[in-house]
Amino acid sequence: MSLFDSFKRQAAKTVNDAVNTAAKAINKVTNHSETFTFQSLPTSLSELNSLPEMSLDSPYKTAALTLAVLCHFEKDENAVYEMLDFLKGPDSLSNNDKQFLKERLSGKYYKPFSFFAGATPTNNYTPSKPYTITVTSNPYSFPEENWATMHLQSSGADSPRQIKLRKKPSTGQWFLNDIQCLSDIRIPAEADPWA
Repeated sequence: MSLFDSFKRQAAKTVNDAVNTAAKAINKVTNHSETFTFQSLPTSLSELNSLPEMSLDSPYKTAALTLAVLCHFEKDENAVYEMLDFLKGPDSLSNNDKQFLKERLSGKYYKPFSFFAGATPTNNYTPSKPYTITVTSNPYSFPEENWATMHLQSSGADSPRQIKLRKKPSTGQWFLNDIQCLSDIRIPAEADPWA
């Protein structure tokens, strides 16, 4: 074996070790869950602003707040729009966004509750109190700088649902970009003729 072969083998090992170390570091950062607990769910912008998660300094916080806000849709759409506008930061809800929410939630107000602990189809998606929600990231959650896709598990769905967020670099805050978690789920027992 020549000296060159020895250097080549050592260089390959060093590169492999560096790649493995980097991959482990990336997985630690991207395979992560955070759980949030709310004593009550916000019903107005002032209540929303009083929550500690309103620092919006992580995409996990903003995703959890988005679901907490959506739970109030049945009682006051306009209050929900106001809170979501705030969570969207420099953007605001478009008329298309509002129509989308109406289409997805009208008659199915249980959907956002299904993401909270204790809510199941058999108990008509009634979450335990205090309200607890877990937000997760995976290796694909941060596809590019200042963008994130957070994952939330509905008890009425087989796979996690997503919320897309965007970071404002000047403030370090994460804002709502796209609500992708409101597709249909299993209907609650009270609405199921076969239950």
